This record gives sequence, structure tokens and C-alpha cells, in this order.
Amino acid sequence: MLQRLLNAAIKPDFTLPLRISQCAVCRSWPARQVCAPCIARFAAPVLRCRACAQALPADLSMGLRTPPGLCASCIKQHPPLDATLVAVPYAYPWSELITRYKFGERPGWAPFFAELLLRVPDVQQAFGSMQAGDLILPMPLSDQRLQSRGFNQAWELACALTRQSHSAATTDARLLLRVKHTRPQTELQRDARLANVRGAFQVDPLRMTELAGRRVILVDDVITSGASLFTAAQVLRTAGATHVTGLAIARTAAT
Repeated sequence: MLQRLLNAAIKPDFTLPLRISQCAVCRSWPARQVCAPCIARFAAPVLRCRACAQALPADLSMGLRTPPGLCASCIKQHPPLDATLVAVPYAYPWSELITRYKFGERPGWAPFFAELLLRVPDVQQAFGSMQAGDLILPMPLSDQRLQSRGFNQAWELACALTRQSHSAATTDARLLLRVKHTRPQTELQRDARLANVRGAFQVDPLRMTELAGRRVILVDDVITSGASLFTAAQVLRTAGATHVTGLAIARTAAT
């Protein structure tokens, strides 16, 4: 028994039920889902591409030049997003916690992840710029995936973000639709992911005019290659959205 307690103290066990007053990372007590020291340690600010949120190398010019704010890929071909914002890298401990949230039937983690995102100044500014009539949209799931998972993690996150930011924008889960069930993106090589989601998203044909001239925040949980997010954003652009910001909890590192 003693050895089991020692092991738990050394290595967090994400399979255990998470107590609301115990940190899921270091197991300190009392704490919220993740304690302030662990957030400070694992959610430190990272210089990222403003278009795709990929981490950028540090500026070694001692401030003598202004970094472009774009990675090489986005300089070559800018994605159909005005900005892409994330809170943390998709790495320990966030990868385990997001997996539990997404696949472990734990929608109650959405408010914590929303709070984590709203700690990012650019995310606060994005929500602050939204006005009545603007839209906060979750990345939609196919009917098959929604049925098997039980909830859309992006929708829960979008609702929590709207509440916590006190945004005047409208959160809507039925405007952007997923009309094609595709293989999970994680099963595919990078080059195959864009083809996999081509034609997968569509704006409700009876509501196309609702996007004309609107600002949109498009919410997801994790950005991997960006193929799904970029494809959905292009659909919104085509329907008339004038400004689209992509938002996710985490971003995987470039491979």
C-alpha cells in the first residue's frame, strides 16, 4: 500500500478518477483540476506563427529585427484564417488530459480548458472584438463519431469560452455541418489529411446569409496538421465570413 502511494506521488495516474480538489498532474492537495504551479510550468508562453500557431524559433537578433510572425509554410501559402491561437503544446501533461476529456466522457473539463485559453492575451482580444451577430462555432463531428463519443468536445469548449468571456457573439452548433464521415486524421500521413477532409464540411444551405460580413471564431480541441481547421475555415470564407480565427487548446509540434 505504501509503495502504491509513493508511485502515485512520483508518476501521475491519469486513469484514476480526477478529484475536483486534487491536481491531475502533481496530485497536490488542495488544488483545482490542475494547480497553479503546474500551469505555470507546463503552459509557459511560446512564440507561435500567427496564422497556424506552429511554434517559431526564438529571435536571436537581440531585438534588432522584428520577427515576421509567420512560419515558412504560411509565408509561402497563408491558410484561410486571420489568426490561429492555442494555449499549450500537445505534449505532457496536456496530451493525456485532453485525451481523457475527449475520449473518457469528461465534458466537465471544458470550463478548465476554456479558462486556460482565456489566459492567453490574444485569445482575450479575439473574444473582446466579437459583437452581437458574430459567431462562435465548434468544429462539427460526423453523426457516427458523435454517437460513439457521446458529446462534441469542441462544442462544450465553445460554450464554456462564450460564458467565461461574456461574449456578445452567438454560439451555434448547427450552422457549420460535417457532411462526410472520414477516417480519423491521426491514422493518416500529413499529405493525406487534406484529401481526407476535402468536402467534409458545409454551411447549412438554408442559413448561408447568416455568415455574410460576420466575424467567426472556429473552436477545436487539438490542431495537428491543421487540415480540418483550414478546410472548415475556407468553407466559412466562401459563405461570406469576413474574419475567421481558429482556436484550439493545443497544437502538435512540427514533424
